Amino acid sequence: MSPSAISAIRGEIQHETKSKTAAAIDFTHQAGRLAQYTVKQETEHTGSTQAVEAVFVTPQDPVITTANGGRLPAVPLEEAMKLNQLKDELEDQDPEENNIVEHTPREARDGTIHGARPSDNPDERRPFYKEEERRKKRRDEAERAWKRHHQPENANKMSDDNEEDLPRDDLGYVPLEGGPDPLVCDVGYYARRVGLDCEKYDVQTEDGFIIELWHVYNPLEYQRASSAARSAQPPEVFRTKSSDTRFGEAERSYADGNKRYPVLLIPGLLQSAGAYCCNDDDSLAFYLAKSGYDVWLGNNRCGCEPRHNLLRYGDPRMWAWNIRQMGVMDLPALISRVLAETGFAKLGLIAHSQGTTQAFVALAKEQRPDIGAKISVFCALAPAAYAGPLIGKAYLKFMRVINTAAFRAIFGIHAFIPLMLSMHSLLPRRLYGFMGYRVFSFLFDWSDARWERALRNRMFQFAPVYVSAESMRWWLGRECFATQKCVLATREAGRLEDEEDAADDREDRRANDSDHDKHPSHPAEEDAEGGRGRWAWYAPPFPPLALWVAGSDNLVDGRRLLRRFERGREPHVRVVHSKIIPEYEHLDVIWAVDAIEKVGREVRDVLWMTAAGREGCRIPIGCEAVGVWEGGGRGDKDGEGEAEADEEGEGEDGTAEAPNGHAS
Repeated sequence: MSPSAISAIRGEIQHETKSKTAAAIDFTHQAGRLAQYTVKQETEHTGSTQAVEAVFVTPQDPVITTANGGRLPAVPLEEAMKLNQLKDELEDQDPEENNIVEHTPREARDGTIHGARPSDNPDERRPFYKEEERRKKRRDEAERAWKRHHQPENANKMSDDNEEDLPRDDLGYVPLEGGPDPLVCDVGYYARRVGLDCEKYDVQTEDGFIIELWHVYNPLEYQRASSAARSAQPPEVFRTKSSDTRFGEAERSYADGNKRYPVLLIPGLLQSAGAYCCNDDDSLAFYLAKSGYDVWLGNNRCGCEPRHNLLRYGDPRMWAWNIRQMGVMDLPALISRVLAETGFAKLGLIAHSQGTTQAFVALAKEQRPDIGAKISVFCALAPAAYAGPLIGKAYLKFMRVINTAAFRAIFGIHAFIPLMLSMHSLLPRRLYGFMGYRVFSFLFDWSDARWERALRNRMFQFAPVYVSAESMRWWLGRECFATQKCVLATREAGRLEDEEDAADDREDRRANDSDHDKHPSHPAEEDAEGGRGRWAWYAPPFPPLALWVAGSDNLVDGRRLLRRFERGREPHVRVVHSKIIPEYEHLDVIWAVDAIEKVGREVRDVLWMTAAGREGCRIPIGCEAVGVWEGGGRGDKDGEGEAEADEEGEGEDGTAEAPNGHAS
């Protein structure tokens, strides 16, 4: 036998010995945790009370046997399974051969499985456990491939054979960064990990704030704009002339007929636009970019870095703004800059949570309805117009009990709890991500059940961002959203709507009882100048609207917003697409493992079917069969548009399927 073979065998023996020793130490520690007494408390009379094995009487009822033959009850399942796992590892036994309990699981109507045998890994009960494991394995393989390709001996070898070793996705994108995955607050870094890149633009609002706009692009077909072109310019709303030498570098990067249709994404409360970039290729921003769209990520004033062309951080005027200014100042400035850079007349707007609030406020007839003419479609994810049941929590009630003076005395008149931002720079990134999830999960009542947990710490590197104390008072204060429970109406107006809806429901029930073939009717087609349309929030030119509602969202009530459109209260709003996802919580629309399948693909299609001037653009991947939306439907004068609900089919998940294939 060669010396190398002997050395390898010796190494394997040493490794196995170390593993056995570690297993023995861990088993002894766990046996002590589940024992009746500590070793020091044991006597000759008690004998050894250390735990030796967990016997499962039923799959949920483990009984601990001790070294002296005793039995101990009331042990958490995870602790009992850990004891057996360590015992099996120590004795080289197959876990499946031990503690088998014959049982028949019972499935309930709601999908719950009663009596299922507990898993050694509690994470296996997560809805997407297998998919999470598959993705983790894929990332590990990509990391190893990156390391192999970038070893010193391969650094200068760029042959075709070496090129094949590079990890790439199904579309052929090759990562520009790879290896170990540190936690960073940098959209460009995560873009490069999936073969894309990002450039930052500075945008000045009409009231002097400098906010960040991030442009995601394919570096193989787009040349980064110059620093001068990306700097802040004097605010000029909707100036889209490409002859202006300050603008248009993004437009000139693409040949006619091969342009990418522009889309602008706006994030939610306390988040930056990095929230759309946390899930590798399953991030909405990266998915749309690889599909063929020109993706722009808009942030809000002060977000990542508080900046103003005149004011400084400590000036109270720097923080004297709320959601209204974010809507009527920030959103038009971002839209203006994207249109100026790309040369398009319209863009697709995608917003989540508070981002939808900004748009709903800005588009109101008394605010800036003119920006609706620059939006080809407004895609609202977890739309935030009406409050959900969470607003009744005790810790939020406190915020609206205290008066304005007390609120400002507690939270100040500058940034809202700036300590959160200080912790971001002081704490280790992993600890910060863990704490960020725990704090926000408690405050906003959502969980990570449907997210890829391995990426959760990454998600919270982009939150929180700077917001003003005044904007938080707008959400939570005594006379504001928390009390009125609506962004554009008072509580009394909401009560009157509820009474009307209750009367409609009673009428529908009577109609159904008297004639089963008659479809219930609501006053959806009333004239805009009379009936319910008289109290509408919106006037033309409100853009086509698409909504994705999280059905298990406690933070906002998307169903009520849909009801407003269905009951004819907004005759000028044309809903091109709507969908309720029953199991989704507030953040699942952008972070769930299956968010691209349930939301992203539909967003991609809706953007294309409503795109303005799409003839000069490349067709996004997957949209080859998507037709042009004709602009009809409720609120259109000629009444032409989508089929009514009683002519539509029924989808597998219970949502209605419109003729164009979109859930409606």
